[in-house]
Amino acid sequence: MQVLITGATGFVGANLARALLERGERVRVLCRPTSRLDALEGLSVERVVGDILNPDSLRAAMQSCTLVFHVAAVAQYWRNHAEWVYRVNVEGTRNVVQIALQCGVERLVYTSSSAAIGPAPHPGAPADETQQLPESLHWFVYGHSKLLAEQEVQRGVELGLSAVIVNPTIVLGPGDLNFVSGSAIRAAVRGQLRILPPGGSNLVHVQDVVVGHIAAAERGRTGERYILGGENLTHRRAAEIIAEVTGAPPPLLTLPTWSLPIVARLVDALNTLTRTRDPLVTGDQVRLGGKYFYYNCAKAIRELGLLQTPFRQAVVDAWHWYRAHKML
Repeated sequence: MQVLITGATGFVGANLARALLERGERVRVLCRPTSRLDALEGLSVERVVGDILNPDSLRAAMQSCTLVFHVAAVAQYWRNHAEWVYRVNVEGTRNVVQIALQCGVERLVYTSSSAAIGPAPHPGAPADETQQLPESLHWFVYGHSKLLAEQEVQRGVELGLSAVIVNPTIVLGPGDLNFVSGSAIRAAVRGQLRILPPGGSNLVHVQDVVVGHIAAAERGRTGERYILGGENLTHRRAAEIIAEVTGAPPPLLTLPTWSLPIVARLVDALNTLTRTRDPLVTGDQVRLGGKYFYYNCAKAIRELGLLQTPFRQAVVDAWHWYRAHKML
């Protein structure tokens, strides 16, 4: 089967490409002219130069493809302007959907994010696939852009496209070259993960996410969302596990909830003053940090056979990979 992956030079996309090759699939990847190709090193994939913002290049890449995994996105929203995040994530997805319909693609799997679902109402009630990012949080550019992109996919479904949406949570494991989620490990090793907000997140091993993608292609229900997640952990507990695995200093303090708006403003002011292009933390991240991005993954476990690798193992695998590649 001929498979196309957009975003294959990224963390999830490269791991997905490797898994599909191991299954004997013919894998084609769409790469921008400026993309770093390190993640694809040693993989026998067909590379097509193009961009999801260029419909003609998309059309060429999708020729003869049975299955398309649309993974490409601007995930590092704190490193990019909001306009660019919306353009790539929404307009790019619109293009993928339209060209998939034109090319007669049999199946599209869209990699959305748990950010499009939003935080749990409270820690004891994890969110599921029926929830959408509330309007009060539409200032969260990444989550809002992913929600709008999902709507583009659903429009395609209404026009006859067989498409499934997967919503990975925070993905950790080997291969995160750009330190997207792996930035937490890097920060811990540098002693920068000692003061934390009071909220929590759902964290998942990249290999579980890859298996979830493939299962969604094979047996996911058209038009449905599937949360690809793992353990729900407070930020402090996650940081403690990272410290235990890496030998980094453990967390010292959990900020009180009332302090977060003040801290967020101070962080924004400091980042503006120092003109930091890639800050350790942004004001928006502090504001979101007090919320509990906890999820119920029962649907994906039941319908897709989603694995539940412990977070500690994801940290171990990521840590060993970074050490082996002399990145930490």
